[in-house]
Amino acid sequence: MQLLSVQGGVQVTARSGWRETRAIGGPPNQQAFINGAVCVECMLAPETLLETLHEIERQLGRQRRERWGPRTVDLDLLLYDQVVVESGHLVLPHPSMAFRRFVLEPAAEVAGSMLHPTIGWTVRQLLDHLNTARAYVAIAGPIGAGKTLLAEQLARRSGVRWIVEQFDARRLEQFCADPAGTAWAVELEFLHQRARLLAADLAEWSATNQFSVSDFWFDQSWAFASVWLPGPQQEAYRRRWERARCSVVQPKLTVLLDAPTEVLLERIRCRGCPGEQRLDAPTLERIRGAIVGLALRPGIGPVLRIPNGTPEQVLEETSAAIESMEG
Repeated sequence: MQLLSVQGGVQVTARSGWRETRAIGGPPNQQAFINGAVCVECMLAPETLLETLHEIERQLGRQRRERWGPRTVDLDLLLYDQVVVESGHLVLPHPSMAFRRFVLEPAAEVAGSMLHPTIGWTVRQLLDHLNTARAYVAIAGPIGAGKTLLAEQLARRSGVRWIVEQFDARRLEQFCADPAGTAWAVELEFLHQRARLLAADLAEWSATNQFSVSDFWFDQSWAFASVWLPGPQQEAYRRRWERARCSVVQPKLTVLLDAPTEVLLERIRCRGCPGEQRLDAPTLERIRGAIVGLALRPGIGPVLRIPNGTPEQVLEETSAAIESMEG
């Protein structure tokens, strides 16, 4: 704190109390971490402020050896007014702050009314969401992103309850052979199934704090429909989707799996589902764009976006995110 206060162009205006929390991710048997937050008035550019924080870390003996490993100090830049940056050196807002309890609790002390510029919620609202939302994670992503594999791995490794989306392979084959003639009926079938699955589980969620995970995201119904349906049908479908959305549980966290279209196509080819083999790159890119656009729009809530990675990396990232919500 003193090293930050003496920096030119930086004035500390508020600081939180300290919180001891268990280590999330990284090697096993780490000691507990001590977390806090400060709010500053700053004349420095965001990149310069980040470099100042890194210099303070170096002065205090920080050495970067292992991700999520033990360290003497770790200074992160969470928010900088309403600035949004995504570069090789700096990402603002901090990409994980919106679902980490050990970040949000001290941050709410010093800047509870500060707005997260991409989610559109205040820091206090983000913390309230963690405290009140159902223990439910939705996995979103385009075809071939690995949603079902991740849900299955989470269920095996962490004991979360897996909400499985079912589909008839022959029905899917019919759809892929004639999207124009079957899209309306097929998309309605998926919409009604997802609504039943997420509404039926409400009673069970009321009786337990066990996390549940679905290998689908309810809002992907609209994303797919916006690609396959013509304009008049799109509007009729959107009204049904909005009505159904009011009756389903909303996720505490949405995990957005993403990868370049050519990678998705290669995965689809390798898994050999006959109907999916008809997909071409332009169509898949439209689906990908619709899902990513919906997931990143303001008001959705916390989203963990995981770019292309190995199944092990994706599982590790998602497991750590779920742990960090629990505190």
